[in-house]
Amino acid sequence: MVSAGSSISRPVLHEQVAQRLRQMLVEGVIPPGGKLNERTLCEELSISRTPLREAIKMLAAEGLVELLPNRGSVAVQLSEADVHHTFEVMAGLEGLSGELAAERVTDAELSEIQALHYDMMAAYTRRDLSAYYQINAAIHRSLNAAAKNPVLTATYNQVNARLQALRFRSNQDGDKWQRAVDEHMAMVQALQARDGTRLRQVLMQHLDNKRHIVIDQMRSAAQAAQPERKDQEQGHAQ
Repeated sequence: MVSAGSSISRPVLHEQVAQRLRQMLVEGVIPPGGKLNERTLCEELSISRTPLREAIKMLAAEGLVELLPNRGSVAVQLSEADVHHTFEVMAGLEGLSGELAAERVTDAELSEIQALHYDMMAAYTRRDLSAYYQINAAIHRSLNAAAKNPVLTATYNQVNARLQALRFRSNQDGDKWQRAVDEHMAMVQALQARDGTRLRQVLMQHLDNKRHIVIDQMRSAAQAAQPERKDQEQGHAQ
């Protein structure tokens, strides 16, 4: 079921296991609605069930996994309404992060964000979506950290956790990926200029564009699944 790469070395901390599972969820290795098969995951990660179950509990608390009585755990599958509302909140959090970061960012933090941006562009040039996304997420986290507001960061992390898989998949279309890269360039330029109003606008527009892409993808997937469901229903009726 899962291609997880190398096993996690012992001693295992459940935080390490949770991070590996997050990556699987984000990259669709475990798809939305997919079951987290404990036996398979233990074998492929070379861990026992105790740290795995602790990690799953962490992900459930973050809203990434749903615990089903007597049926184990599954990756959360958000509805279109869930996606709309969550991106709406996330856009406000990103915008506030950017506005505060433009006022409070240190020269060292700015240099680090610029370096991450160059690394992200290199991953984009290689069309390495996994590396691109990890660096992309680090840039957004760095902007939030530069705002220096711990309440904002805690809220940001909680809401953002639910959207990681959707944000990852939103870059799989070439034109849309290019637009996201252009928006990131505008973010860095606004931050360099310490223009909080502009950075807030860019970040909110960036999240709004992501929301539209994700909802379009969800609708397309639902439409594609309709003929398959009809065929299955007709097969059962015969």
